Amino acid sequence: AGQSVTAGANFSYSGSNAAPTSFALNGVACTGTGPTPSGSASASASASASASTSASASASASASSSASPSSSSSPTGSTGAPALHVSGTSLVNESGTAVTLHGVNRSGTEFMCVQGYGFFDGPVDAAAIAAIKSWHANAVRVPLNEDCWIGTGNVKPEYAGANYRSAIKGWVDALRNAGLTPIVEMHWSRGQYTGNSSGCSDVNATCQKPMPGANAVPFWSSVADTFKDTDQVVFDLFNEPYPDRSESSTAQGWLCWRDGGSACPGIPYQVSGFQTLVDTVRATGAKNVIMLGGLAYSNDLGQWLTHRPTDPTGNLAAAWHVYNFNTCSSTSCFDSTLAPVAAEVPLVAGEIGENTCSHGFIDQVMAWLDARELGYLGWTWNTWDCGSGPSLISNYDGTATDFGAGLRDHFRAIG
Repeated sequence: AGQSVTAGANFSYSGSNAAPTSFALNGVACTGTGPTPSGSASASASASASASTSASASASASASSSASPSSSSSPTGSTGAPALHVSGTSLVNESGTAVTLHGVNRSGTEFMCVQGYGFFDGPVDAAAIAAIKSWHANAVRVPLNEDCWIGTGNVKPEYAGANYRSAIKGWVDALRNAGLTPIVEMHWSRGQYTGNSSGCSDVNATCQKPMPGANAVPFWSSVADTFKDTDQVVFDLFNEPYPDRSESSTAQGWLCWRDGGSACPGIPYQVSGFQTLVDTVRATGAKNVIMLGGLAYSNDLGQWLTHRPTDPTGNLAAAWHVYNFNTCSSTSCFDSTLAPVAAEVPLVAGEIGENTCSHGFIDQVMAWLDARELGYLGWTWNTWDCGSGPSLISNYDGTATDFGAGLRDHFRAIG
């Protein structure tokens, strides 16, 4: 804080040096500033090996012109997504048959609105859904922005409150009508945090915060009330907690994770712990499956079982994120920390990826998860540069990047 840095470059060059006359971003003419994508993930390994991992490539501002989908916009011949609940260590449908979620994350709904560009980064029509299904995916994770959903004053009115909620509900309904399980999750939230591993100094929901704040209670009360009448929708309460960075020890981080409030002395805003948020969701009458990520940006599930909240419905599942630069990124770590959790509750890898623009790492992850019939979703179904972060596609028609081809081919092989 308060310091500055000067960046330079060393290179050789020959020939004329004419001034450039045009610029393009992801193939789209660029004449000004554009939106910044989700900060859930750093495109390169940070100083800490457990750094969060969503993409850092910029998205095209033209995406803001995408229309909000209607709930009837599903591909011809599609069937609805299954209503899910927990049975032992599995997610099961209405008939009690186990359902393994294989899908993609669809970033944009967490950052476009708060940056004033619209609701979606890219198309969300029937063709866009059909492209996702062509990979044999059966789930889509939908990141949400707390400020946009609630409608706080920092968000343009046209993209906030009822307008944002309507756009999200239309997208979620279109997904579930098309047979894709929507996983709605709080990605960016309110609360000023400038401590260790801070994503931004802004109090507004413009980056990833270490834990949900006070507004998470009205947010989840509203989200749960909106979707409580369909068990086809899964709730992921908070994208990537990292109270292990804000608190004095991992043990204190887990207490903060569960209890919030005074258990989080390293976070200056009022923290809503996961027990409070589970209670908030259930108070609406919603019985939807709830996913909970652990510490270290959802990469550490070491004490998840010890600190899991109580849930009168029994519909809790563990959420896990893994990238090639996380701390827990080896099969030995998977065996020691994930396997015990998966032996007691359903476990879903809500984000998997790598920053290599290839798929050697996720191939190993998918093989480990497949052997245990555990689900996983790739980050991310956006046309960003996979050389800057894990981006699955180069075109919304489903054209895969080299990284995305690994996920696509694997989905098609198993399903």
